[in-house]
Amino acid sequence: MDNQNPQTPAKKSNLVYFLIVVVLALLGTNAYLYFQKNKSEERLITQSVDDNKVLVSTQTRLKSSLDSLTTQLDSANSGKHRISQALQAKDEQLKAKITELRKALAKGHLTVAQLNSAKEDIKQLRYFVTKYTADIEELKQQNASLTTERDTLKTNLATVNQKATTLQQQNQDLSTKVKTAAAIKTSTVAITAYKIKKSGKEVDVTRASTAKKIKINFTVTTNELAEKGFHDIYLRVIDPTGNLVTTPESNTFNINGQDMQYTYKSAIDFKNDGSGYAIDWVNPAEFQKGTYSVVLYADGYQMGKSSFSLR
Repeated sequence: MDNQNPQTPAKKSNLVYFLIVVVLALLGTNAYLYFQKNKSEERLITQSVDDNKVLVSTQTRLKSSLDSLTTQLDSANSGKHRISQALQAKDEQLKAKITELRKALAKGHLTVAQLNSAKEDIKQLRYFVTKYTADIEELKQQNASLTTERDTLKTNLATVNQKATTLQQQNQDLSTKVKTAAAIKTSTVAITAYKIKKSGKEVDVTRASTAKKIKINFTVTTNELAEKGFHDIYLRVIDPTGNLVTTPESNTFNINGQDMQYTYKSAIDFKNDGSGYAIDWVNPAEFQKGTYSVVLYADGYQMGKSSFSLR
């Protein structure tokens, strides 16, 4: 028993050392875990702040993309061209989608999933806006082409109308020339004054006091363009004072588009053979001394003229 007592304090001392080591180990473990927990919390806080910055940056970029798409749409629709109903419907659809995304982004705190969904929507929207813009541009080119064709047609139409007007004028001029060429003309005109005896016999005279009528003898130039058959002949007798001699039967006729009064009207049967013709005119009044002028008209033109004098 006396031999075991010296070992008892040694055992107690070892136990104390062991306990001290265990306590120190536990303290070290707690300290390690505490520091690790603080680091983890710091990482979580840092990650949360970084994620929030990313979300804000992403929202800003998406808003900028929507502004760019809106500008692109407004630019595409800035022209005066008329778009089809299909393009107009697409335009309204795109604008509605942009408004929807703007409202979603205006709410602010979106999740990553919502932002990713918005990114995909804007990606598809950009494709449709690009396609829509291309369609509008093609429509503009078609309108420009149609405008060019329309202007060309207007120019061609104006040219055709001008040519038609020119041809019409040429036809009128040609028709006038033909009518002028077709009008019969005299080659010779001779006028003689006559008195009429009680027996009815006619005697040519040169005195105004005895003259009662005149005889106009004339020949007509051959004319292949002139129409064969009867032609009206109009006489205008101008007395020595320059006045037109008229009778109650005197009327008007058209000459070169102008109405004129005539003294006497007759007709001849034109055969285009150089035949001679004669027209008698009896003066219902007294002849005056001096020179008379006689102008013959036919087919709307002057046919010939001559004069005679009485003393």
